[in-house]
Amino acid sequence: MAEPLRVLIVEDSVEDTFLIMRELQRGGFNVAFERVETAADMRSAMRGQIWDVILSDYSMPSFSGREALALFQESDLDIPFIVVSGAMGEDLAVQMLKAGAHEYVMKDGLSRLVRAVRHELEAAQERRNRRRAQAATSYLAAIVESCDDAIIGQTMDGTILSWNPGAEHLYGYSAVEMIGRSVSVLIPSYRPNELPEILQKLGRGESVENFETVRIRKDGSQVEVSETLSPVRDQGGQIIGASSVARDITRRKQEENERLSLIQDLTSALSHVRA
Repeated sequence: MAEPLRVLIVEDSVEDTFLIMRELQRGGFNVAFERVETAADMRSAMRGQIWDVILSDYSMPSFSGREALALFQESDLDIPFIVVSGAMGEDLAVQMLKAGAHEYVMKDGLSRLVRAVRHELEAAQERRNRRRAQAATSYLAAIVESCDDAIIGQTMDGTILSWNPGAEHLYGYSAVEMIGRSVSVLIPSYRPNELPEILQKLGRGESVENFETVRIRKDGSQVEVSETLSPVRDQGGQIIGASSVARDITRRKQEENERLSLIQDLTSALSHVRA
């Protein structure tokens, strides 16, 4: 069974509440609701429970739709606030929309209610999805900014689009110096085929993982790095660029060379002993 639609209804008329709930049920909603008609009750209800939508009358003896909207905005809830009233004209309805209400439905036109509720619920979900996506993007950007590895974003022709502090530390170039330039400036001239081959793989949707190579710093010195490159796709799945993550492995390579040299020395000494 579907989760109930939790409706907070700000309404002084029990009869009108019944008609509104019946219309929602006819539209396929399984409704759980609470009716309030004072500011204190509305404030308590918003604190005490999670709601999916608020339906508010405009004109009530001890409370008004404007006051209800103001309380709703104070709560910082991101759910639909829909005015359902029979005591306001088009001008007042427009004023309520400008003040922050999401929609209005006249009580003599309740056939619009289900469609309005569905539309505003979908819009609220889209807003939540957008906020989550923005939060995830911000979090990812923070990770990129704080990462010690060099993280570079580039187009499929190798033009640099983003350059994090790790890249600045590793290669010596600032972001201002590198964004808009070709990543080929980092590649030694004696490796002319390296970039085209990498771009071809990325263009086919392949990743290049733990690729050990040499790069040129701003001061002309060489640095040995391990790079992982991945294609970047848009929402439609089209490849629109690439990202690369590079780590300085100079020390590791030195230790490996030292270890190999030691093994060679030991092997040579052992062969002399045997001789």
